[in-house]
Amino acid sequence: MIELLDAIPPGVIYLVVALIIGLESVGIPLPGEIVLVSAGVAASQGVVEPIALGAVAAGGAIVGDSIGYAVGKRYGRTLLGWLGRKMPKHFGPGPVRQAERMFDRWGAWAVFGGRFVALLRILAGPLAGILGMRYRKFLLANATGGIAWAGTVTTLAYVFGLVAGQWFHRFSWIALVVTVLLGSVIVRTVHRRAAQADDTEEAEPADTGAKV
Repeated sequence: MIELLDAIPPGVIYLVVALIIGLESVGIPLPGEIVLVSAGVAASQGVVEPIALGAVAAGGAIVGDSIGYAVGKRYGRTLLGWLGRKMPKHFGPGPVRQAERMFDRWGAWAVFGGRFVALLRILAGPLAGILGMRYRKFLLANATGGIAWAGTVTTLAYVFGLVAGQWFHRFSWIALVVTVLLGSVIVRTVHRRAAQADDTEEAEPADTGAKV
């Protein structure tokens, strides 16, 4: 990857980094972090400016996540409706309402932290749009997460070279395992609360009828 970046003009490197990170953030599985690490190593060799590299990487992440959010918001409800018909236990109105409430409460942390986690970089933006997270709240978490991630990756790659890529790779997948375990707990909580809400709604008409 570094040899390839060394062979193209610096201006094109900035464009490639921004484009790949942006497309990854939209929801397309591309190696955005690997490209940024390689470009950071190239910056340590004087090929590109590290500050400019971090800026274009952050910009690509923020714009890409925003596009992913818009796509999720536009088409996500259609997808949820289809999934709700196929798997009502998991994607019916009750579970979706509970997921929306939890994401509204904790979604900013998911968007911010997801930037540092493998696969979640791809899913965070569209998921926030699908679950109806307010854009102003999303944008704040998206921007701070994108800047923090781009700055951290660029700096460590610039200082430590390719070994930084190994660190990020291990951290990303360890964080993903932790996230999956935490996600399973959240899913169970959503299902339990949705079931309790359904029981309450069913009990209320019965109570009303008894009083009458």
